Amino acid sequence: MSRQFPCPSDLDLPISSDVADSADTGQLRIGGFVPLTTIDYPGELAAVVFLQGCPWRCRYCQNGALIDPSATPVVAWSEIRDFLERRRGLLDAVVFSGGEPTLQCALPAAMAEVRELGFKVGMHTAGPAPKRLARLLPLLDWVALDIKALPEGYPAITGVPQSGEAAWESLSLIQASGVPLEVRTTVMPQWTALDLATLAAALARQGVRRYAVQACDTRHALDPLLPAPAIPLAQLAAAIDPASFDRFVLRGH
Repeated sequence: MSRQFPCPSDLDLPISSDVADSADTGQLRIGGFVPLTTIDYPGELAAVVFLQGCPWRCRYCQNGALIDPSATPVVAWSEIRDFLERRRGLLDAVVFSGGEPTLQCALPAAMAEVRELGFKVGMHTAGPAPKRLARLLPLLDWVALDIKALPEGYPAITGVPQSGEAAWESLSLIQASGVPLEVRTTVMPQWTALDLATLAAALARQGVRRYAVQACDTRHALDPLLPAPAIPLAQLAAAIDPASFDRFVLRGH
């Protein structure tokens, strides 16, 4: 029998009731699975489980097929668990990504099963649901958090009011927990070097130590009208002081 965890009501989460609300891992809605990756959990050989559903509609989203929480799952959790049992001693970690993984009430139980198999647990999240994130932190060994902008800049990216406040609250929760954290920012095509440098400085003041800045790929973006970046990422990022962080990287440039 799968372990059960209480699921908060998440009144802070602007999403329809279609999201799966069962804490039974058999109800985990999985939109994709990668059996081996070397890039999704730093320094670890990992498998990645992509969960369905997201409350935001980020203009540059590359995973539009995972937004709908009611889409038919492509694989059952029981199949992935069986795979992981066979990979004990060969894989180091399992990463839960999305979509937005924190939306599914069955996620804590799935993470607990992964830990019981001896794997580390990582997660990629945008932080839309701080209450749900808080119950996951004791089960996590590493988190990658998307910080898309300063709080006031979020609605223009996500299409959701107060989404920035939720994300920055999630950042504070992760930092307070002590779980190792990488913050990631995908650069909007319209941004200037000052826009990016201002965000990076705010994150440094917040205490972020590992920061990755990612190029925006508009070719398969959710918003078909999103223009291609006019300024190369390396040129934009030149205004950031790398010494502000213990680790600062550019990706996709």
